[in-house]
Amino acid sequence: METPARADLLITDAELVATVDDTRREIPGGWVAVTGGAISGLGGPADPRPDAVRTLDARGCLVTPGLVNTHHHLYQNVTRAFAPALTGGLFDWLVTLYPLWARLDEEAAYVSAYVGLTELALGGCTTSTDHLYVHPRGAGDLISAEIAAARDLGMRFSPTRGSMSLSVKDGGLPPDSVVQDDEEILADSQRLVDAHHDRSPLAMTRIALAPCSPFSVSTSLMTRTAELAERLDVRLHTHLCETQDEDAFCMETFGRRPVDYLADVGWMTDRTWLAHVVWPSDDEVRRLGAARVGAAHCPSSNMILGSGLSPVAELRAAGAPVGLGVDGSASADSASLWLEARTAMLQGKLRHGAGSMSARNALEMATRGGAACLGRAGEIGELSVGACGDLVVWGLDGVRFAGALSDPVEAWLRCGPVSARHNVVGGRLVVEDGIPVHGGLDEQLAAHRRVSERMQLPR
Repeated sequence: METPARADLLITDAELVATVDDTRREIPGGWVAVTGGAISGLGGPADPRPDAVRTLDARGCLVTPGLVNTHHHLYQNVTRAFAPALTGGLFDWLVTLYPLWARLDEEAAYVSAYVGLTELALGGCTTSTDHLYVHPRGAGDLISAEIAAARDLGMRFSPTRGSMSLSVKDGGLPPDSVVQDDEEILADSQRLVDAHHDRSPLAMTRIALAPCSPFSVSTSLMTRTAELAERLDVRLHTHLCETQDEDAFCMETFGRRPVDYLADVGWMTDRTWLAHVVWPSDDEVRRLGAARVGAAHCPSSNMILGSGLSPVAELRAAGAPVGLGVDGSASADSASLWLEARTAMLQGKLRHGAGSMSARNALEMATRGGAACLGRAGEIGELSVGACGDLVVWGLDGVRFAGALSDPVEAWLRCGPVSARHNVVGGRLVVEDGIPVHGGLDEQLAAHRRVSERMQLPR
């Protein structure tokens, strides 16, 4: 048999390679090769493996696709665990924090993205979206600042151009200082897509459009954003069905439930993925599934804010792609996709019984499900030849895993806590031996402390 061509990176001798590919292939003693940023080969002990420029020994480890984060607000880590906002529900929490977020600027956007993406990488994330919807007047180009941080770190990034157009005086929740008019939002959305959106299969940066929620943007903006996304061929994202308060708001304001409103404004399409989706009715679950509208399941945030338990199994059964999201660091406070996968598994068991949600189900949501939400099925979220070379090596040794011998995937989520031993994005190490590779972290943490203190000063 012919020896494979030399690879850039070779991961060898894994306890198990869980590919999460179309056949859900699992390879005991497996190896994975990455060349030119893409997966170039996979195999078991009996398969010829290539020479490589760099080799990583994965003995005693589980290898998975890189995890995909489908919902976040990176800027919120500058107000993480902010004491005055810790006891209210979603609406109270937002009203408390909006005035602080009105102080956002490019420095805050960069440093919060740098720290937040580093935190995600340590938890096994290789691709993240972000929903930055607060754009104070005079704050600068916040989305481009985030993108710069992701590029410095080598993380795959799909930020959204978030927006709010209804302030308190218009019947919304945000103050005037953080909203923009529809024309400004749409023009900047076009500018960011033109400047940053890469349509290639190995793209490191893509842009989506993301009016914040029914209670913070106009119906016109929702409709026109859907039209713009269709014209530019980019994805759509918003919060929907997060709380019962939102249901009441939509009924009072629009005379419609949130999913009906979504259909009215032209968002009931497979171009769309929604954050939370906690309170759809049974019929609405079927409608979302039939339209292939994606859902970003945020189990920790939904519990912390008392929002409820999302009907994840029902959405998946109906055909809706379901991924996982850590949500904003001021609500969920921690940003580990491993933790979200474990919590999703436990919530699934709580809702439907011990046999209803396995570690493999949770891993699938954290990988393939997230890829589908971001419109990147087949590109990320799986280990298959030609897919992006994004993978995580998870150590399964030491005290936490002692005695866990029979099933590495179940052990990965049932035991722990665990973080990435190695995190690889496009064939390049982002985390090595549990340490972020980029050398600027201490400097950025000092800057983050200074920015956070400024943001949290009493007015």
